[in-house]
Amino acid sequence: MRNDQWKLITLIAASLVVSIPYVFYELNGSYDYALPRRGIKLLAMIITAVAIAYSTVIFQTITHNRILTPSIMGLDSMYVLIQTIIVFFFGSTSFMIVQHEVNFFISVVAMLGFAVFLFNGLFKNGKRPIYFLLLVGIILGTFLSSISTFLQVIIDPNEFFTVQDRMFASFQNVNDDLVWIGLVIVVVVIIYNRKMMNVLDAISLGKEISVNLGVSYNQVVRRMLISTAVLISVSTALVGPITFFGLIVANLSYQFFRTYQHKVIVTGAISISIILLVGGQFVVERIFTFSTTLSVIINFVGGVYFIYLLLRESKTT
Repeated sequence: MRNDQWKLITLIAASLVVSIPYVFYELNGSYDYALPRRGIKLLAMIITAVAIAYSTVIFQTITHNRILTPSIMGLDSMYVLIQTIIVFFFGSTSFMIVQHEVNFFISVVAMLGFAVFLFNGLFKNGKRPIYFLLLVGIILGTFLSSISTFLQVIIDPNEFFTVQDRMFASFQNVNDDLVWIGLVIVVVVIIYNRKMMNVLDAISLGKEISVNLGVSYNQVVRRMLISTAVLISVSTALVGPITFFGLIVANLSYQFFRTYQHKVIVTGAISISIILLVGGQFVVERIFTFSTTLSVIINFVGGVYFIYLLLRESKTT
């Protein structure tokens, strides 16, 4: 346990070390303009890192599967569909696109409504296994992606660029007000679930064992699913979808910390997430000079890592 504590301290320190150069590197005296902008971008990356890492570890615990991410529920597909529908029917100059607060609210409400429909309609009273919920989520996500693709094919090419910008995560034009809104929501969710880490330790042992230990399994799973949906909806609406990022940071945390305690695993995943996001964005801005986006790199590396996990799991079974 003491070894894990030192590892956590090291990761937290590393996240601070990565964040400081990102904010102060080559300011060249532009403190009044550059410093606040970099600070907001850093805060947006931290919010995204916390939301994705926290929700992914929780989601993998309640599904008992370490190669799944919350995006399997189709929330990313719903977000892209909402943006496509708005641009298709109302145009890229619509107030629902131009007004970032309105777009954020519409996106979050739509994704949460989709999630609540799945959870209450298919997981009600725990009569169906959670894998049935995931299967329906995959099917609906594919269906929503097909609708989005169809609309994007027939949309005006000039309007399509607006949709394309929303299909990939970006920290360049994050709205200041939305960052603070996202921060409040993420903090509230984490505080609300602050006593659930020990319960998740029991749930990771399996449904039967956790029930025998006195855990209200169905109630806890539903609560965690809703929390996951809220965090993913906020992070996606704030910066855009990052499909494989949670898969990477969660499994790196499992490898780094050989423990069952979720308070250690979650904290480690959050620290790793901050290091990779902030460090990756620093590389994109300073080395690649914005010739690519961080989400493209993450999805490529995450896809390769996902294949590696599948191959590794197939060898152990």
